[in-house]
Amino acid sequence: MSGKLQGKTALITGGGSGIGEAIAKRFVAEGAKVVITGRRAAQLETVAAALPSGTCVPFAGDVGVIEDAQGMVEAAIALGGGKLDILVNNAAIDPAGSVVDVPVEQWLRVINTNLNGPFYTMRAAIPNMIANGGGSIVNIASLAALRCIPAMPAYSAAKSGLIGLSNAAALDYGPQGIRVNVVAPGATRTVMLENQMKALAETLDTDVTGALAYMTKFNPLRRPALPDEITGAVVFFASDDSAIITGTVLPVDAGACVVDPNGAAVSSGGINWGGAK
Repeated sequence: MSGKLQGKTALITGGGSGIGEAIAKRFVAEGAKVVITGRRAAQLETVAAALPSGTCVPFAGDVGVIEDAQGMVEAAIALGGGKLDILVNNAAIDPAGSVVDVPVEQWLRVINTNLNGPFYTMRAAIPNMIANGGGSIVNIASLAALRCIPAMPAYSAAKSGLIGLSNAAALDYGPQGIRVNVVAPGATRTVMLENQMKALAETLDTDVTGALAYMTKFNPLRRPALPDEITGAVVFFASDDSAIITGTVLPVDAGACVVDPNGAAVSSGGINWGGAK
């Protein structure tokens, strides 16, 4: 690795699995020390134990609880000797349910984890970043913030709100040297997505790999991302390579956001748009 984050300290929420775990490993490889958070202590400890001693500290807690979020930030500041350079808000949940069907309690839980949680950590981290001359905040949204997923209004609303929150913070705190950017992954082969694909796999009489291939068959790259393939964009925004970039949303989605679903449906029948074979 190139050491793009050498000497930096980062807080990564949802760092015990999936994209968050991949970001933690990449950050350490790039020279950073990290605090990883999540609700499952054993999982966090397993990730930390696999990394070089002293580079990764686990903090078990719920980002949707303001006291826990504050504790996470304080742990990262302590690891950095009084300075937090990078905040990555990755923790999220994604239960389904349309507007009429989703239980109100579930709606509130999604909003609390996916939107309130980043607000809590940013609220706690920004004063330290200001005091130390700036920092980088990278919020992990989703393609669902830009394009809707059926029967997931809470997730889409929270991730769309996260983009709005990020833009507002980029505007307000840019003069203090704080950059706020968003990475919006598309379908990424995490355990969370694999669990979602089980019902589709059963319907198609295939396995999870087959279901993922079916789901992404109209993407220009024709496959889901791997968690490691999301990390480069996060490192870019966290590092000085993006020193003049703030308030930006970067889809990392195998090109999914450029697809017209109507045209894709026609093309799937062997006909090019306009009728020419």
